[in-house]
Amino acid sequence: MRRRAALSLLAAAAARPLHAQQAARPTRLVVPYPPGGPLDTVARALAERVRDSLGLVIVENRPGAGGNIGADLIAKAVPDGHSIVMGAVATHAINPWLYRQLPYDPLRDFTPITLVAQVPNVLVMNADAAARLNIASVRDLVAYAKAHPGRLNYGSGGNGSAGHLAGEMFKSQAGVFMVHIPYAGGNAAQLALLSGQVDVTFDNLASAAANIKSGRLRALAVTTARRSSAMADLPTIAESGSSLGLGQFDVGTWFGLFGPARLPSDVTQRLNKAFVDALGSAELRSRMATLMVEPSPTTPEAFSRFVQAELKKYEKVVKASGAQVD
Repeated sequence: MRRRAALSLLAAAAARPLHAQQAARPTRLVVPYPPGGPLDTVARALAERVRDSLGLVIVENRPGAGGNIGADLIAKAVPDGHSIVMGAVATHAINPWLYRQLPYDPLRDFTPITLVAQVPNVLVMNADAAARLNIASVRDLVAYAKAHPGRLNYGSGGNGSAGHLAGEMFKSQAGVFMVHIPYAGGNAAQLALLSGQVDVTFDNLASAAANIKSGRLRALAVTTARRSSAMADLPTIAESGSSLGLGQFDVGTWFGLFGPARLPSDVTQRLNKAFVDALGSAELRSRMATLMVEPSPTTPEAFSRFVQAELKKYEKVVKASGAQVD
C-alpha cells in the first residue's frame, strides 16, 4: 500500500503542468547591495507582487565590491529561472571599466529580463554659494566655470561613483574645469555640500529633494534625458545646455533584472511578463513614486540593447575620469 501511495503521488506530481511545478520552487532574487536603499526596497515590493504568478520569491542581500559579488553569484548560477539578480548601472555599465578585474562579463554571462526603474540624479549647488556667485541655471554655471577655471569644486561619493562620472561628463562636454573632491559615500558628499565645503554635486534626486524644498540646496537641472515627474518644472541638463555642448547629456541611476546566461526563452518571457505586470500595478507605482523612482519596464530585447548602449557610454566616461579600482 505504501508503494502504491508513493506511485500515486509521483504520478500526480508528473501530471501537474511544468509551470506549476516551477512556481512551487522558491525563486532567489539577489540584491547586490545592503538592505534599505531604493533598489532593495523596490526588489522587496516586486517580490510580493509576483507571488501569485511566480510563487515565493526570496530577496537575498549579497553586498560587496560595488555590487560585483552579488552579480557574480547569478552569473554562475544554474539557468533555470530560479536565480535572478537586480543588477544596476554600476554592476553592468560602470564596474566593467572601473575594476581592473571583474569576475563576470556584463553581456556574455547574463540574460536580460527587464529594466525595472530609473532614478534621476540632479545637479545641485549650495544655496548660499549659488546666491553669492549669481548662479541660477546651467548656463550661469558654465559661464562662471569658464571665466574662473578651477575656482569651483564638486563633491561625489567617491572615485568612480555615479556623481563623479556625471561631473566628469559635464566637464568634458561643457569644456570647463572643476576640481573633484571625493568623499566616503553619497551622504558624506551631501553633508559637505550643505556645509559649503564643496559648491556642486550631482546627487540622487530622492536624497536631495528635502534640502531642495527647504531652500538649502538650489537645483539647476536633472541629469537624465527626460524630466523627472517628481519635479516636472526642473529642466534637464540637455535642455538647459543644448547650445553649450551638453545637448546629449544623459546620466542616471537605473536597475533591472537579469538571469544567468543561456536562460531558456520561455522562462525569460515568463519572468518578464510577471515583473512587467507587477510594475504596471497602481499600488507599486505609488510606492515607487514616494522614492522618486520611475518604473521603466521593457522587453528583454529592449533591455539588452539598453545595457549595451550604457556599457559603451560609460567606457568613455570612466576612461576619461582616470578612476580605477584594484
